[in-house]
Amino acid sequence: MLLAAAMVAMPAAARADELRPYAVVDDAIVASLTGTTGDPARGRAIVVNRQFTCLLCHSGPFAEQRFQGDLAPSLAGTGARWTEGQLRLRVVDAARLNAATIMPSYYRIDGLHRVGEAWRGKPILSAEQVEDVVAYLATLREP
Repeated sequence: MLLAAAMVAMPAAARADELRPYAVVDDAIVASLTGTTGDPARGRAIVVNRQFTCLLCHSGPFAEQRFQGDLAPSLAGTGARWTEGQLRLRVVDAARLNAATIMPSYYRIDGLHRVGEAWRGKPILSAEQVEDVVAYLATLREP
């Protein structure tokens, strides 16, 4: 059980042939990448796992996490600010909304620059992990 929990929290690039198609509508990816809702607890584990770099730039309601970032907006209240579809697009490909963003595209593999060798041709998060992060961020309703 502990091993399974650790594996969920560990970064592991998904293979490019596992990428699932999605459609962007305005400023959102309305449909789940997996067809199901993600798990907020697994999403939280991903967000606070420093190997995924969320806390390098973002702060949020993670009192146990020291040295949270201040380069990007706080994640507190994200569920009140954006729909799940809007959150999904921000996680999948933030550059689509802001070409100058420093936020990685967690589920995009083409047209990227300065990608580390280990990540070339692979998304940072799997479709399931994207949905878990979206499910967690959607629960953050308090500013």
